[in-house]
This record gives sequence, C-alpha cells and structure tokens, in this order.
Amino acid sequence: MAKFSLPVIHDNKNGWGPSHVPEQFKDTPYQPFSKGDRLGKVADFTGSIYQDRRIANRYQPGYGQGGLLYTYQLDEDISEFQLVDTSKPQKVSTYKNKQKIQRNIRRDREKREERKLAGTQPSKTRARDRQRQQRKLEKQMGRRFHRPPQSQIKQRNPSVTVSSSWPVEEEIEFSRLGKLNFPMSAAPEDLYECGTLEYYNRQFDKVTVKNTAPLQKFKRVFHKVTTTDDPYIEKIAKENKGCNVFATDAILATLMTSPRSAYSWDIIVQRVGHCIFFDKRDKSQFDFITVSETAVEPPQDEEGMNSPTDLAMEATFINQNFSQQVLKRGDQKYHAKHPNPFADEDEEVASVVYRYRKWKLRDAEVKDGERIEGVTLVARCEHDAVLRGEQGDVFINIKACNEWDSKTASMDWRKKLDSQKGAVLATEIKNNGFKVAKWTISAILAGSAFIKFGYVSRERPNDSSSHEVLGVQQFKPRELAEQINLNMSNAWGILMTLIDIFLKKEQGKYLILKDPNKPIMRIYKVPKDAFDNDDSGSEDASSDGDD
Repeated sequence: MAKFSLPVIHDNKNGWGPSHVPEQFKDTPYQPFSKGDRLGKVADFTGSIYQDRRIANRYQPGYGQGGLLYTYQLDEDISEFQLVDTSKPQKVSTYKNKQKIQRNIRRDREKREERKLAGTQPSKTRARDRQRQQRKLEKQMGRRFHRPPQSQIKQRNPSVTVSSSWPVEEEIEFSRLGKLNFPMSAAPEDLYECGTLEYYNRQFDKVTVKNTAPLQKFKRVFHKVTTTDDPYIEKIAKENKGCNVFATDAILATLMTSPRSAYSWDIIVQRVGHCIFFDKRDKSQFDFITVSETAVEPPQDEEGMNSPTDLAMEATFINQNFSQQVLKRGDQKYHAKHPNPFADEDEEVASVVYRYRKWKLRDAEVKDGERIEGVTLVARCEHDAVLRGEQGDVFINIKACNEWDSKTASMDWRKKLDSQKGAVLATEIKNNGFKVAKWTISAILAGSAFIKFGYVSRERPNDSSSHEVLGVQQFKPRELAEQINLNMSNAWGILMTLIDIFLKKEQGKYLILKDPNKPIMRIYKVPKDAFDNDDSGSEDASSDGDD
C-alpha cells in the first residue's frame, strides 16, 4: 500500500492565520481582503453574473484599493508610438442631425431657384412657412440669434411737484403694509342716500365677439367731487360728534390697495380739530383710469395715443360711456330719498346713487396709561345701476376693461374671449391689478350685490376714437376679491395704520405721495395754502362722457 503522511499544521497561538510564510511564497504580492468578501467572483467562469447591473458591484472588494497592486505598468516609454494608418480621423459633428439639416437647407434653396427660373413666386403663406422653418433649422444648428434688448422702463415723474421746503414726516415701504391685519366684522350704517339710478339692460349679457356692439357716446355729466366739497360730508361732520374720519370710496380704495400701485398718485390729508379729511387735488389725474399699469412691459411712449396719459384718458372715456350704454332708457328709474347734491337743473347727470355710510372701526380706550382715540369712518360710496332679479332689485357697479393694442398684448380678446374668458380675465388682473383691486374695494364698500365688467376693444389698433363691446362678465365683489387675492383684513389694516399716523399729527395739511419709481409712499407736511391755485396736471375727470 502507498504510504500516506499527514501534512504539518502550524498552529498560530497568537491569532488567526498562518504563523509564518513558506519559503516558496516569500516576496509574492499580497491581495488585501476582508472577511466579508464573497467567493462567488472566483467561481464564476462564464461572466453571466456581471450582466445584471443590480449585482455588478456585489463582488467588489470591501477593503482598501485592492486591485491597484495588480495593475499592469509599462516599463518602456510609448510616447513615440504611432498607428500604421496615418489618415486624419473623421471629425465627429457636435449635432446628430447636422448633415440632414444642411441637406434640408440646400433643398429649400434649390426649390427657390427653380421657382425663380420658372417665373412663379411662392405665396405669402409659403414664404412665411419657409422662413419659419429656416429659423427653426438654424436654431437647431446652434446659430445664435441676437434679439434687440428690451426697452428699459423710463423714470416716471411724480404726480405732483414736491417743494424742497416740505419736510418728510413719514416714509412707508409697501413691504411693511402687506403684513398688517385688521379684521372688520361690524356692518356699516347707512346715513343718506342721494341720486337716481337706471336699470341694467340684460341684453348686453348676450354680447359676444361674433355679435359685438359699437360703443356709443353720451353727453352726461360725471361728478367727481372731493371730500371737503361735499355738503353731506360737511353736514355729517357737524352733526355727528363721534365721526372723525371722512373720505370717498375712490380715495379709500386707493389707500387700501396702495401696495399694488406702480404709477405715482397723491392724496391730501387735512387734520382739523379731532377730524381727518382725505381729499384729492382739484386738477389732478386721480380719477383717471390707468392702463397696463402693472404689466411686465407697461406703455413707454411719451407722446401719441399709446402714451400712459392718453391711454388713461381713453380708458376713462370708455368707462363712462359704457356704464351709460348698458342701461335701459325710459321713465322707470330708481329714485333715492334725497336728490343728487351736485346736479344742476339744466344738465343731464349720469346714472348714480351716492350712499353715505358709517363704519365703527374702534372705540376709545385707555391702554397702558395712554388714551387711544376711537375711529368712526364716514365715506361717500357710489352705485352705477339697478339690476332687477328674482329676489328683488339690487345695486350694481359697472366698469369697463379696454384692449388698446391686440398685436402687442399677450392675448387677443377677439380670438380668446368667447372660449377662454377666464384666461382673459386672469391676464387683465395681471396687467391691471391695481385698477381691478380698486374697483373691487369700491363695490364692497358701497355694498353692491354685483360688479359687471365690460370688455371693450378698439375697432382698429391705430384709432383710439372708435370702440366695440366684445362681452360682459358679472361677479360678486367678495368672490372677485378672493380670485384676485385681495385680503380685506389687510386692506382695513393699511387704512387703520394710516389713520393712526394722522391721529398723532398736529393740526394742518399733509400730502401722501406714492413714489413714481419705488414701492414707497411718503407723507409731507405742506402749507395750508398749498394746491389752492394748482395748475399742474390735466383736467378733472368730472366731465361729459364724450370729452
């Protein structure tokens, strides 16, 4: 039998592994490994395991950089090594379809040459399509198009010239106003109701882009009287001792939505005794309706029918005439208890009812040893018409949104109004956020049940004297406020903050001026005779509808 001898086993008493290295294995490179390494990599002779990416790294060593010791290294310098093929390598195009694009451009060029030789010119539509396709191809090839830089917004002028002798009492940033809050839950009290209203004609709700109505002109007088010139305001200030703040709905709406404004405006504040009167200047543009004020690219023309001033006059003209055109003619009218306080006997006055309303904003109290004055607000609000419904007659306000150039606008009303009226309204809110917010606040203060928006556009972009009514849309003021993200608690908070500022001032005349180029409004202390003979600005908006 063959002899079998047992191998010698060296027992390492000091730890795990061999106690010494045999002579034949000395100076052999050693591959570091971890006890957790798998042995499947050694047993895989087919390489099928590595085809599955999910287990591609399963057999990688988990200890150090194991494979570096076995990396093959060249002992000789191969910098002078050259391939046998000395031809230049083909240049790889950066763009995958560059050759295809070039062939398309070459084919279009050959077709144009063929048409030219045949004496036939392509139609305008084909030429336009060819140019569009060529621009698309050139863009794909990576050619850079240098667009003309957008016109920079020019520096605007303030609505009134500020004298260097007028000290700045306060400077309020609009960013601070957005954080104010004053919850208003008390219902207003109606003091007087004056004027006459006509009924709304529901036939205008059926107006569409395909069935337009030309805008008519009316010779009716629109009174825009300031606060201190109102006889009923004067009467209330004398009789009601608790009322100490007086204004009109237009002035209150401007103050309550001031953070949304971009153009400059100004309001006069008079502190007389314990009372505060918010006024407007007699010859200011306060009642003019702005156009595209909050747009990304507002009107920049300094002169012409598309300048901000002329557009404001056009919008005011449209708003006044539209509010009278949609009314029913006849003897059936709504007569308030008191007549119009500003109407003369020989003039035709626009349909309007003034409601003098009182809000109890705060009671007088003593807090931390300091007396806080109570605030009771009285405002003259306006209604434009009466709407006859199933539950009775209700007051409404009527306003007009105008399109002045469909070519430069982001949305053409004649193409989108009938099918996408919501998108048109959203664009109008974006471009005229301050104006729409003021209209909404005025309707809420007056207590109108509805507010109707008319969409009026120029018949021709280069003619600002002829317009067409393209449609009418109705909203509830409170619901519209939610759509345009108008927080009434914040609006009342802004007003209360301004009232508290002037309650701490001494008696005299002050000026609130919105900076023409920054979201800031400043309060100036002005002389008592300031603006008494003010000839700056344009004519008052109180005028005939066809001016």
